Amino acid sequence: MLKTLSSTVLLALCVSPGWAQTTPPAADQPAEPPKSGSREVQGRAEENAMRQAEDAFGTSVGRETIGLYNSSSVRGFSPIAAGNARIEGLYFDQVWGLSSRIRRSTNIRVGISAQGYPFPAPTGIVDYSFRKPGDAARLALVTGGDSYGAAYAELDGEAPLSRGLSLGYGGALGTNEYANGTDSRYRNAALSLRWRPVAALELVPFWHRSETYDDEKAPSYLPRGSALPPRIERRRFNGPEWADYRTTAMNGGLLATLGAGQGWMVRGGIFRSTYADHRAFTHLLTDVTPDRTGNRRLIVDPPAENSSTSGELRATRTMAEGPRLHNVHLSVRARDRQRRYDGSQSFDLGRTPIDARYDAPQPHFAFGEQTRDRTRQWTGGVAYDGRWRNVGEIGFSLQKTDYRKRLQKPGLPLATAEGKPWLYNATAAAHLGRDLVAFGSFTRGLEESGVAPSNALNRNELLPAIRTTQGDLGLRYALWPDMKLVATVFDLRKPYFNFDAGNRYAQLGDVQNRGLEVSLAGRLGPRLNMVAGAVLSRPRATGEGVRLGRVGERPVGMSRRSAELNLDWRTPWLDGLSLDMTASHSGAITATVDNRVALPARTLVSLAGRYRFTLLERPASLRVAVSNLFDTYGLELRGAGAYDVINGRIASTYLSVDL
Repeated sequence: MLKTLSSTVLLALCVSPGWAQTTPPAADQPAEPPKSGSREVQGRAEENAMRQAEDAFGTSVGRETIGLYNSSSVRGFSPIAAGNARIEGLYFDQVWGLSSRIRRSTNIRVGISAQGYPFPAPTGIVDYSFRKPGDAARLALVTGGDSYGAAYAELDGEAPLSRGLSLGYGGALGTNEYANGTDSRYRNAALSLRWRPVAALELVPFWHRSETYDDEKAPSYLPRGSALPPRIERRRFNGPEWADYRTTAMNGGLLATLGAGQGWMVRGGIFRSTYADHRAFTHLLTDVTPDRTGNRRLIVDPPAENSSTSGELRATRTMAEGPRLHNVHLSVRARDRQRRYDGSQSFDLGRTPIDARYDAPQPHFAFGEQTRDRTRQWTGGVAYDGRWRNVGEIGFSLQKTDYRKRLQKPGLPLATAEGKPWLYNATAAAHLGRDLVAFGSFTRGLEESGVAPSNALNRNELLPAIRTTQGDLGLRYALWPDMKLVATVFDLRKPYFNFDAGNRYAQLGDVQNRGLEVSLAGRLGPRLNMVAGAVLSRPRATGEGVRLGRVGERPVGMSRRSAELNLDWRTPWLDGLSLDMTASHSGAITATVDNRVALPARTLVSLAGRYRFTLLERPASLRVAVSNLFDTYGLELRGAGAYDVINGRIASTYLSVDL
């Protein structure tokens, strides 16, 4: 399958990132790593998500994350489950996410920011910026912990080995403590090289491995009838203590950039992502009643694996014509994903108080045969993008994808599925004035649906690929040079998967989410930065189940409103000291398929302070934060009708030093 990456080149669109009129790099030169002082900074002590965010739609830098959306939720859906991850803009079929050992930052590309990427996806794009080794020696230490008991230490470095060759390395170890009383330990390490044998060629191989162990499994609470579970006590784990699982994950690959001359640039990436459960558990408390009792059930899984080899090869031709710039991109993407899972054993442990300690000895495990599936897909297309300085932009693309899946369940015939749809998108933008841009797009995509959740009858079953569509229209207005307002109306449609009456996770119909999203980001003054945003939407499910009254018309897990305000203030009385706050609001979230239960609306507030100083003549930063300042109680949805508790008030601190 992946031989196609090195033997076939098809046409595809790559719209230039963003809407600023900037001069592109010379076509025969690889892009340089970001410079200190830009939004993408090199030093760990300089990391600050609020000051580096370009909008309110989702930014992660180091250990800090802000924004309306994240990699698991964009406009009500998961871009990672949909297969919309990118490394430096190149296609990446993610099995395990990139850690800060090799990831400099993560941005959620949606609306206007997504139009700058090849083949914009209906559920948005998770865009990873890679931590490339630079030409100067660097070493950074980050260490910290929180009031729950977590503690960690991270070390990241860069070292030039010779002219044109640099090494990147990093490692971390730590412990996690969670609101449900469980804990875990982890360690990870990474290596990368940046080699420029000639000025026009850059090669970046990398490797990252992560281990999580002694990870206890707390229960999910599934109440009887149409109700939320009784109040769950935080920081209390009732066992069983032997239900610890261990996982090993790895990401590795190669990024390559070649300036071929005469306006041509060739970029490629091939990636290997794996995740292995050495032993896994699902812990359920079902039929929970107000008297605080429930049926305890434990599902034990034998070793399971999920792995994918993926990548993209892209050639770009840039042609300048006075104030106009024409881009043609030649690209092919491919992936080969394999999974081994199931063979689980279930233990019904009887009806017990949900607060009771469970100390029964570990039973003997007798696992069954496992299911195997394999998904192969390649995609190629043709597109054009034209930009006219201070006038506007227009682009279109056409893709052809070949999707094939094989599923082998024990004792059943081989099941296969395939599809070869045409995919397309069109984008346009017009400058209505010096500070005002109108934009719009329409996209048709093929996306993964993820897997059935652990509390479903068909748990772990790979769900089919689905056709999705999205249209949006919006405006971007520069209130002043350092403050941008973006407002977008969107219409996103895809099949609706959730639990049916038999507890099987399957397609129940279709879902449409229409809404308005607003972002306001930039400087309010010389000392004050703001990143604020809101989403107002109207998600609706349709289909036979809705018509018959078995399925509610509000999709599970979605809210009609959310908002977030982030402020960062640099104090005048002490140089290097800044104070920041985050207030995030979520409306009621539909919790059951029949729409009879919803998680109530809640607002969470966090306060923090950061002090930048020099430690032994080296840049350093100390950050202290208090999350959920008012200790608001709330539940997290773990699937339709399944719940866990969110974090209470928690204080954390960490120290970053660029050695």
